[in-house]
Amino acid sequence: MDRLKQSLLDAPIIEKDGYHYFVHPISDGVPMLKPELLREIVIRIIRKAELEDVDKIVTPAAMGIHISTAVSLMTDIPVVVIRKRQYGLDGEVSLQQVTGYSESEMYVNDVYAGDKVLVLDDVLSTGGTLRAITGALADIGADITDIVAVIKKVGGENKLDGSDHDVKTLINVDVVDGEVVIEDEHGDD
Repeated sequence: MDRLKQSLLDAPIIEKDGYHYFVHPISDGVPMLKPELLREIVIRIIRKAELEDVDKIVTPAAMGIHISTAVSLMTDIPVVVIRKRQYGLDGEVSLQQVTGYSESEMYVNDVYAGDKVLVLDDVLSTGGTLRAITGALADIGADITDIVAVIKKVGGENKLDGSDHDVKTLINVDVVDGEVVIEDEHGDD
């Protein structure tokens, strides 16, 4: 059994405002992220993602940073982190992030019209974060070559359904009766 699958099966479940949430090193940084798990995930992303001619990896703070940094080190593609803090730099673009459990404003810097970008994220659940990011990147005029989320939590509304963007995932899970259930151990292509 691969490390990602086993780590999800072992993940504790918490409830937050009626939302069943698995606690995992990729999505939460808790428990500790072991190098062999991160390495497996990076290799799978590199094999699955369309990387040809990508100028930048774009990821939301905070839990996409470690994944994107590791992919950057293996591919020599620079990383742009979408932050929850406004810096007021030239060309900064704001976006509204709405997830199943929070709402916040985020800011994109260093992405320009014509840039070819790979969007990486830790978890696809409601799709709210990725929908906001793809909308902001479209407004900028960037070309999204691919979108990859490590884990897809199925069973909820996916705000990217019906959009122009498909999200590739490495593994699809659900939370049923307080346990993680593997829906598709190979994710979506």
